[in-house]
Amino acid sequence: MFVLSRIVTAQNYQSFLTGNPNDSLVQPLGGICLMGGASEDDNAMKWFLQRANGGDVLVLRTSGGNGYNTYLYSTLGISVNSVETIVCLNPNSSSDPYILDKIDRAEAIWFAGGDQWNYISYWRNTPFNQALNDAIHQRKAVVGGTSAGMAIQGQYYFSAQNGTVTSAAALSNPFGNSVTVDGAPFVDHNFLNHTITDTHFDNPDRKGRLVVFLARMFAQEGVQSRAIACDEYTAVCIDTMGEARVFGDFPNYEDYAYFLQVNCALGDPSPELCAANTPLTWNRNGEAVKTYKIPGQPLGQNTFNLTDWKTGVGGQWEQWSVNLGVLSVEPSAPVECGMNALNEEPWQPNIYLNAETNTLFMDIKPEALVEIFNVLGQEIWRGPAQPILQLSGFSPGLYQVRVQQGTKRYIKTIGIY
Repeated sequence: MFVLSRIVTAQNYQSFLTGNPNDSLVQPLGGICLMGGASEDDNAMKWFLQRANGGDVLVLRTSGGNGYNTYLYSTLGISVNSVETIVCLNPNSSSDPYILDKIDRAEAIWFAGGDQWNYISYWRNTPFNQALNDAIHQRKAVVGGTSAGMAIQGQYYFSAQNGTVTSAAALSNPFGNSVTVDGAPFVDHNFLNHTITDTHFDNPDRKGRLVVFLARMFAQEGVQSRAIACDEYTAVCIDTMGEARVFGDFPNYEDYAYFLQVNCALGDPSPELCAANTPLTWNRNGEAVKTYKIPGQPLGQNTFNLTDWKTGVGGQWEQWSVNLGVLSVEPSAPVECGMNALNEEPWQPNIYLNAETNTLFMDIKPEALVEIFNVLGQEIWRGPAQPILQLSGFSPGLYQVRVQQGTKRYIKTIGIY
């Protein structure tokens, strides 16, 4: 394959292309990759590239250069057609035909770190914004970002319009000038509705300010607010079934992701005191916010299900509360409610793996769709449910069995050794 390295500078952008200049015509696999903000987790980025399905990767930023090109094109060993970084130099980039065309053709779109207010002020409510959301919904492009690039992915976001804010400052004054929580339509992901994302969660500690963001969302918008946060070297990768895998290097390092939600089991979960120039109180007997804390591991074994916001593997539940601006975190029982439609009990079909023969037994109606994925998100098998499925040809490792029957979904992790 012909490989090109090219640099183009125009009035509104600078472009760095590595790879095949001809557009690939493949179907991406969709998904969202949220990166905590320090060096990228290689396994999470491999997942991201796999979801591009060999297509074209587009890196978008408003500062910096082409640092991603070689890393994404060749270092990780995942074949893609091309990697192009476009540095948007001014707000006019939001309607530049070249950039819009590249968004329309990309199978994977990555937002680098930088200044999230630049991203928002340049691109929100523009042709760029429309092209991005079309790529997500119409073409199923996989989208992700790190640091500021992660911070813009939720339906709600901390805009940083007036600079950053510490936990101490936000807790002492939830309506301070720097607590800029915004919900104006921007990036539209199905599984991030009513959700805000936060990064660099361990350095510095941002737990308090994220609770303030949730309190503001709930108090002002009346939404059942939720949040996803990542430590600096941790990533959350969300597939099109709503299963969030957490990547990191635990137990070698304290790499965690956090899934926060207003405690839906409370009769009145609203903040007791959320006002300007007054420390936040959101206590509710110490149970205001339910949090699932998950260590990130190299293979992304630990997961959380964003279709119900209560089914998790490998994590632990905590309850977070604030009294007069002081955050408390305590161990907790699992959340008792969730997002299941009509408060139905979770669907748990009978799926059993005989580890000695690597035979999968499925007691499921034959009209159900079954998909089996490896830890990189690659589809290994797909078909109607079968009473017996022989997996002896599968390589050793962890796999996800995903079942969809009508509107019901179920995910089970199995290990082949």
